[in-house]
Amino acid sequence: MNYSLKNEAFLRHLLTFFFCISLSSVFAQGKPSPAKSLEAKVDGLTIKMDYSSPAVKGRKIWGGLEAYDKVWRAGANEATTFEVDKAVKINGKALPAGKYSFFIIPKESGDWTIIFNTVAEQWGAYKYDESKDALRVDVKTESLDATQERLEYQFDEKAKEVAMVWEKVKVPFKVTM
Repeated sequence: MNYSLKNEAFLRHLLTFFFCISLSSVFAQGKPSPAKSLEAKVDGLTIKMDYSSPAVKGRKIWGGLEAYDKVWRAGANEATTFEVDKAVKINGKALPAGKYSFFIIPKESGDWTIIFNTVAEQWGAYKYDESKDALRVDVKTESLDATQERLEYQFDEKAKEVAMVWEKVKVPFKVTM
């Protein structure tokens, strides 16, 4: 009887070991929306964005995966963050130095809205509170010729412009002091 209890305990440990090995291999395959960041330094200003980068994967993004006229976290997982170490102007509108969550409201037609919210650390847009917005700016989007498979934020130093590019859409905005 004592022998069977030892065998049972050994089998439990063995099963736990194999479960942990298989679970670690799942996590080792990588996240579907890996963490990325953008950091740009221009004219004594540092701009930093942290975001998760989802892929198109053949899906309909705008008006499908991401609904029109609804606040979107501008990435995947946690809300995208936008940080500047000095007061700036976003398309000519004042934004104080600080760290913000960054949201976008996609539109089927017309200008899209970008939002800088004072609650920087939040999961997605689930607890988004419009009363905490520091700034909202309507921006003109641009169509891309080719599909941008992974969401990406880019900085054009010459134009002093940050842009979100994903699928066949570019959402640019100017950042000046």
